[in-house]
Amino acid sequence: MNKVFKNAEEALKGLESNMTVMLGGFGLCGIPENAIRTIANSNITGLTCISNNAGVDDFGLGILLKKHQVKKMIASYVGENKEFERQMLSGELEVELNPQGTLAERIRAAGAGIPAFYVPAGVGTEVAEGKEVREFDGRLYLMEKWLKADFALVKAWKGDTHGNLIYHHTANNFNNMMAAAGKITIAEVEELVPAGELDPHQIHTPGIFVQRIFQGVNYEKRIEQVTIRK
Repeated sequence: MNKVFKNAEEALKGLESNMTVMLGGFGLCGIPENAIRTIANSNITGLTCISNNAGVDDFGLGILLKKHQVKKMIASYVGENKEFERQMLSGELEVELNPQGTLAERIRAAGAGIPAFYVPAGVGTEVAEGKEVREFDGRLYLMEKWLKADFALVKAWKGDTHGNLIYHHTANNFNNMMAAAGKITIAEVEELVPAGELDPHQIHTPGIFVQRIFQGVNYEKRIEQVTIRK
């Protein structure tokens, strides 16, 4: 099976409007920049996006929000994105906010084939509305369900032609667990090498979870908050 694609445009074939998409990253760290740009340049709309947050107004997922390509965000943080905040408060955008640990575990659970689990976070708050609550050892827990996606878009530092991935330090974040939770996982990497060149002890995501891979270009790696003083 040849997993290597020429670019983001080729790799993203099959992604259509109204699908559910996971996008790796935390803030602007480790986001699939090439894939996001490609979606922004398409006519795709009505996406349900699962991501920790939505970048900033003019970068990352913020680009898709600005073009109204996203109908629902499943996230843990509105963050620095004023457009995200505006659309949520105006009712233009459906938003499902999760405690960050719960979001991570819902994604991890999907990759592990676990349909539901119990957590204490959110008991007695709006997060608990409509969810089953059970008591274990004298403490109340919410039942949370797994999160799966039609496509998982992840960004790695290095990858090989079999789809094995290595993330660079904190850019691992949500990427690793999302790679296992998509029906189709597309990895964009800064460096693509032949199979066998990566140290197997350094691999974070085994290639069995990755269906498509391509080498990205023109990474900006923008800093989310830049403070400058004279």
